[in-house]
Amino acid sequence: MIAYIEGLLAEKTPTYVIIDNNGIGYKVNISLNTYTKINSYTSCKLLTYLSIKEDSHTLYGFAEESERRLFLNLISVSGVGNNTALLILSSLTTEEVAQAIVSENVKLLQGIKGIGSKTAQRLIVDLKDKLGKDITLREAAPNIGSTIRTEALSALTSLGFSKVSVEKTLDNIIRKGPSISTVEDLIKMALKNL
Repeated sequence: MIAYIEGLLAEKTPTYVIIDNNGIGYKVNISLNTYTKINSYTSCKLLTYLSIKEDSHTLYGFAEESERRLFLNLISVSGVGNNTALLILSSLTTEEVAQAIVSENVKLLQGIKGIGSKTAQRLIVDLKDKLGKDITLREAAPNIGSTIRTEALSALTSLGFSKVSVEKTLDNIIRKGPSISTVEDLIKMALKNL
């Protein structure tokens, strides 16, 4: 398996790049998220997944390990192929996909072109436990405003609550709860659960 490819970006499009590595141009399919991250680069290193089928060998590239790991989880679900997984990762960030699956947000998943209710439910059933246990994705989910989370943590610990219980409560609220935009909202919700 090809673990990664590093080289000059000979061509960049929102769906694929061609990486020149020692005079050989590798076509690597990418998500829109990866494209956004490497768009300003002239050279880069992409983590890869090589899909081998009867009639094709296709490379998929990812700017981050969490995106590659989520891609592999997505294609393990029956009915979700490589292109569908790439479409999911182009429609939402890695954190949003993981959070939608863990919090069983069928509507958000159905909002992705080509994902019907059955596929959305299958994604949740097959991946909820895997993603819930995946530390890097679970830690990425509370990233909705790490500054908001940090400020709420600081405020609640200064009120005398233990740091460990506050962290667990905040992470649960962020993972399961609606989108939170202010520190005040997060603190109010946490106080109800502490």
